[in-house]
Amino acid sequence: MNDRSIVSLTNANIYQGKSLILSNVNFHVQKGEFVYLIGKTGTGKSSLLKTLYGDIYLQQGSGRVANFDLKTIKWQTVPLLRRNLGIVFQDFRLLTDRNVHDNLEFVLKATGWKDKTLMKEKIENVLNKVGLRSKGQKMPYEMSGGEQQRIDIARALLNNPKLILADEPTGNLDPDTTDEIMQLLFNICRDYHTAFIMATHDYSIIQKYPARVVRIEQGQVKEISVAGM
Repeated sequence: MNDRSIVSLTNANIYQGKSLILSNVNFHVQKGEFVYLIGKTGTGKSSLLKTLYGDIYLQQGSGRVANFDLKTIKWQTVPLLRRNLGIVFQDFRLLTDRNVHDNLEFVLKATGWKDKTLMKEKIENVLNKVGLRSKGQKMPYEMSGGEQQRIDIARALLNNPKLILADEPTGNLDPDTTDEIMQLLFNICRDYHTAFIMATHDYSIIQKYPARVVRIEQGQVKEISVAGM
């Protein structure tokens, strides 16, 4: 794993229980790189993402994410790995019983932050990055889908992640809002050198916002060109 590599899987076999899902995976992502992950439902996209954030242990082959060894990592160390990552969900997963500020503060507390002043500064910083600095006191139900997804992205940025895993982040958004979110993701990738792996079924996004594309099919991870889709 070189100094610029944030993800490195070599000859990796990925299992769900005793079932082999992906075989002989060779997959490498550099700092600041944007990668689309495509494939039909059930082909193993989620299994690959779960391996990267330590929800599925790597049994065979070698793998590192943010300098954590996926094959030898202990369950006690998985939270430390996840502090180096951000995860953006399709369905936002915001806590509906508290406002935006308290949603973000909850994550900071859960990852070891204690200083109230520093937490307030961090929350203002990430809200500013996603263009929602004035929305801290809003409840999730008072916000549009696009705004909620921006809050989800802000949450993923809280611990200055080296890698963000985005699982169908535009799946519930209209085309105009999708454009706004994609521009935001690419800006974060460019400005903060954060690597992105984005699972998507929407090939029109890839055509409009071209980047490296990796397809999962028949238990294999394959590099493809945009024209090859």
